[in-house]
Amino acid sequence: MPNIKSQEKRVRTSQKRAEAVKAEKTKIKNAVKSVRNAVTANDAEQAEKALNNAYSVLDASVGKGVYHRNHAQRLKSRLSKSVNGLNTEE
Repeated sequence: MPNIKSQEKRVRTSQKRAEAVKAEKTKIKNAVKSVRNAVTANDAEQAEKALNNAYSVLDASVGKGVYHRNHAQRLKSRLSKSVNGLNTEE
C-alpha cells in the first residue's frame, strides 16, 4: 500500500478508471456479439439494427478513449462486411 497521499489517490483513481473501462468493453463486446449472432441466424433485419447499435457504441468508446479510432473502424468494417454479405446472398 502506498505511503504518500498522492499515491493513495492515484491508486483509487486508477481502480475507478479500470472499472469504467471494463464496463465499457463489456458493452462493446455485447454489441458486437449481437451483430454476429444475427448474422449467424441469417436475420438481416435484426443484424442491421444490431449493427447500428454497435456503430454508436464503438464511436462512443473512441470518444471515451477506450479504443483507438483505427481499432473501432476495423471492427465496424468487419461487422458491416458480414452484414452486407447477408444482404447479397438473398
